Amino acid sequence: MRVIQLGPDAPGVWRGSLAWTEEDGAWQPWRLPPERVETAHAPDLVARARMAAGIRAAVQTDATALELRVIALDGEVAPLDVVVDGVLWRREPLAAGATDRRVPLPPGRKVVEVWLPQFGEARIGPLLLHGATAAEPAGADGEVRWVTYGSSITQCRTASGPSETWPALVARHLGWDLTCLGFSGECHLDPIAARAIAERPADLISLCLGINVYGRGSFGPRTLAGQVSGFVQTIRDAHPAVPIVVISPISSPSRETLPNPAAMTLEDVRDAVAAAVTTLRRRGDALLHLVDGPSVLGPDHAHLLPDGLHPDADGYRLMAERLAPRLAAIRSTPTKERTCRDLGTTPAG
Repeated sequence: MRVIQLGPDAPGVWRGSLAWTEEDGAWQPWRLPPERVETAHAPDLVARARMAAGIRAAVQTDATALELRVIALDGEVAPLDVVVDGVLWRREPLAAGATDRRVPLPPGRKVVEVWLPQFGEARIGPLLLHGATAAEPAGADGEVRWVTYGSSITQCRTASGPSETWPALVARHLGWDLTCLGFSGECHLDPIAARAIAERPADLISLCLGINVYGRGSFGPRTLAGQVSGFVQTIRDAHPAVPIVVISPISSPSRETLPNPAAMTLEDVRDAVAAAVTTLRRRGDALLHLVDGPSVLGPDHAHLLPDGLHPDADGYRLMAERLAPRLAAIRSTPTKERTCRDLGTTPAG
């Protein structure tokens, strides 16, 4: 029986990573540039960058089964999702150490996606397609390239599986090519993250900013709005015609009026993020947009926050339902027309 082997070096098959390195005979995914991670001076951020949130293979094939070895370096690791023609086909649990997963596939030609675990450090072997006479990259050409950055609420550890994080649900619903830069506990406006986004080809960029800053008190009243502005401007300089959407923190009832170590409440953090966006728009960045976090998941949905902070699986589904149409609307106007309209001119013909 014929077996087609697709490693991360197979052109166009594996999506969502910034790089891959070979380590101990397996492939290690990266969501920050590995050659620069030492300059972040943030070991926990580097560990999160080695987690595969949003990274998946997408292939059109007539294979009768797929096989993948996953080497999990953590005791707690999210499952592996196999999606066939847009519908979840199998969810495979994983455990620490090496796990070989073989999944039978329905007959005929179909689009198969393999979503790697969104939480837990894991390396992989090549994707093996058994009984295949063809295997071609699926999608990508012409898809909207969407880069999203944020905290654990973007990495989505408590989603049902990697294909059901809110960024994955939005991307699957809209047919977008996702790069997910959600770093649990580590969304602190790091320059390495801004540079990574600046260097990534993109048609839409979204930034969920503020909740980790609140939790750690990493910036205060004097510095936060300026840091948000600088982070956005670094990205804008590299992407002058790309819509950028800043999403302020979703509701967290116990934190709204509770001062953090930097003497800021969550309401204060949200106001500082909004002030940065408002100022940049007033200074001419008409392609910068603000989404108020509580309009995505507000105080009426506290029951979807089991720990008062992180959404559960239903909460992430609700976030996707609310964000998908808003992001699509921002992206819907062709860039040339949108830019000219915002400048008060008429598109050249």
